Amino acid sequence: MVDVGGKAATQRIAIARGTVAMKRSTLAMISSKSGRKGDVLQVARIAGISAAKETGRLIPLCHPLALTNVAVDLSIRKPGSVVIEARVEAYDRTGVEMEALTAVAVAALTVYDMCKAVDKEMVISDILLREKIGGKSGHYCRGKSS
Repeated sequence: MVDVGGKAATQRIAIARGTVAMKRSTLAMISSKSGRKGDVLQVARIAGISAAKETGRLIPLCHPLALTNVAVDLSIRKPGSVVIEARVEAYDRTGVEMEALTAVAVAALTVYDMCKAVDKEMVISDILLREKIGGKSGHYCRGKSS
């Protein structure tokens, strides 16, 4: 791991996003909450939050952090996708980008797991960091010049 002992603790925020593309019928099943495993979006939301909290254990050289806030939102986009966004916050010496990305990835995998019986052609894509606030490198926003 990188030594962050000499760094000042500051407010850290990261926002990540990802997409799960699927058949229209799969999206309809999710919308109607009629899947055999239950409410796909709520289970995926809880999975994403849990994953953010476990990032330091899942990724070998990632620092374990005391997160102060984790929000995972899943929204249905027609004709056939679920967009996942995670916002993670901490007051610490290192950023929370990995926690936000992990939350999105695990939420996406949970959507896949809960729907794979009816749609094996789903595609998880575009998992990316949208924004980062805090730390030595300052504010980063995807698509905007530094």
